[in-house]
Amino acid sequence: MRELSELAEVEEPAWPALSKRLARSTVSVRALPVEPERGRTCLHRLQVTARSFLGAMALESGGLLVDGGWLRVHGGGGAELPGLGEVNDLSAAVVYGPPPRLVVAHDVLGGVFALNGPAAEDGGYPGKPGEVVYFAPDSLEWKPLEVSYSGWMLWMLEGHLKSFYQDLRWPGWREEAEALDPERGLSLHPFPWTAEAHENLAATSRRAVPMAELTGMHRDFCATLGLPDPGPFGLL
Repeated sequence: MRELSELAEVEEPAWPALSKRLARSTVSVRALPVEPERGRTCLHRLQVTARSFLGAMALESGGLLVDGGWLRVHGGGGAELPGLGEVNDLSAAVVYGPPPRLVVAHDVLGGVFALNGPAAEDGGYPGKPGEVVYFAPDSLEWKPLEVSYSGWMLWMLEGHLKSFYQDLRWPGWREEAEALDPERGLSLHPFPWTAEAHENLAATSRRAVPMAELTGMHRDFCATLGLPDPGPFGLL
């Protein structure tokens, strides 16, 4: 286990480069302030250095609200958004280091982005170690994105969310996302994975619910439909 000073006090930390990318992003991003002690604790628990984008997010950022809050990227934690430590239950962990799958972001529909850890293959998770994967609410399956965490961050900031979510957005989606508290999402009926929703997503009814309720519904649907257990969605 490395000491906090080894992880935080590094040459060429990633945050200056990442903050410039945030400022130049083609998608709207609101960077949230970090609570310094939570950020340091999160970095120590993750056992990654501040030279990485993941380490920079843990140490220097309280999280990101992207595309009007449609996507919530977790950082070290702050007043508005739970940090990686809380979401992944790292603050109470006995063993330091990344879990088999680290939940790094949630979207407004209860979709989950996660980073596969070194033990991902041992746990039977889709995707390779070190790869970001996405749990899609319209298929109830994890999809490997074939990109690292830093690559995923750059992909997101370069505006690719528009095409990624083109089948999961409706007229007025931004206004609905902006009106939500960051720990709440939208429950759609008919559900996003149904044929009715696929045919006409704009015709669905939508209500705001806690994110934990939304991801819990996804887990229940997987069990009801005989789909594989999706594993952790993060604690919110």
